[in-house]
Amino acid sequence: MDHDQTARRAGADERPDIVWGAPAPAPHLEESAPAPPLPAGTAVRRRPGRASVALAGLALLGGVAGGGLSTRLLADDPVGTAAASVTRSAGTAASAAPDEGTVESAAAAISPSVVTLAVRRPGGSGTGSGVVVRDDGHIVTNAHVVAGAVDGGVEVLLSDGTQLPATVVGVDPTSDLAVVRVARAEGLVAATFADSDALRVGQSVLAVGAPLGLSNTVTQGIVSTLHRPVRTGRGADSQAVIDAVQTDAAVNPGNSGGALVDLAGRVVGIPSAIATTSGSSGSIGVGFAIPSNDAAEVAEEIIADGAATHAQMGISVGTATGSAPPGATTSGAVLSAVTAGGPADDAGLRAGDVVVRVGERPVSDADGLVVAVRGGDPGDRVEVTYRRGGREGTTTVVLDEAPAA
Repeated sequence: MDHDQTARRAGADERPDIVWGAPAPAPHLEESAPAPPLPAGTAVRRRPGRASVALAGLALLGGVAGGGLSTRLLADDPVGTAAASVTRSAGTAASAAPDEGTVESAAAAISPSVVTLAVRRPGGSGTGSGVVVRDDGHIVTNAHVVAGAVDGGVEVLLSDGTQLPATVVGVDPTSDLAVVRVARAEGLVAATFADSDALRVGQSVLAVGAPLGLSNTVTQGIVSTLHRPVRTGRGADSQAVIDAVQTDAAVNPGNSGGALVDLAGRVVGIPSAIATTSGSSGSIGVGFAIPSNDAAEVAEEIIADGAATHAQMGISVGTATGSAPPGATTSGAVLSAVTAGGPADDAGLRAGDVVVRVGERPVSDADGLVVAVRGGDPGDRVEVTYRRGGREGTTTVVLDEAPAA
């Protein structure tokens, strides 16, 4: 599981293109099977966090099983026929505008900004979701949604049923984010991105996207936890590790790249993966989203430069195992290699050291160190706490810029 730990540059002070809202109110690694193409005419910062996830599997959300969706009518009610009629109100159910801060109003606010992506690849096709970030046609999605798309192989279905061809602007495998653009952008509604650093565990959120290819689907849940390090890329050596917002809102294959929003309809995350068990392939109530601050910043960099910038410590890393001195913990990220002349080497770190904290963030394993480093920019000075030979020490590491992925 050796891989160089990288981190994205924030660019937090320059966000002229993506609309930002006020702070949010208190109010496997198995890729999904390809999906059939959509039928013609079918109507971005980071912060400290907690321990990483140990689950039976994670499923990327960028596809839908080719077998299709099975449905079943409810059985006839055998109780009886005492009620001969249904009592109806005099008004129309949708006659009044939805109250602000409700599920209904949030869904109405975000739905015009969420699109469905149909992606053709050499080996088949798949379905994912996207969020309009600028009204000039730029749409953010997951890198794994558009990965491998052939030229001209991305179609965007707007919420009103309009279908448009799209081009890939840039892909950032490290963050599992990408940007596509449609040329004809009249009437596009850009989403507003909330400050994901202001999210709180327990607050209500909605997931909006195209699960199983079903466009314009809305599900409701809460923020289950924050700062959950989750590996979302393909294979054990993937660089895609996100500092995830965990939610119990139902997300399924096809939700990838869509929107997780607060009750004001502002984006707080981009759904990217779900936890699965050996007997499941869909939602079990544990989904993971890229925080909106991270997504907005990477999207802005891709739009401006075609790629995103990341930082590194110059290390290879694994998870600490085995025994520890009395009173010590075995958790942490063990440095399996330190690049000569790199930031960690310059700070005096050595292979075999176990990193247990970066700044104020505890580190319990390798993925925890990945997202901790991603909390900084190239040039940042970060305090690293480590164990060596049963003793604990601290040093300051000056992060460097990582080579392009």
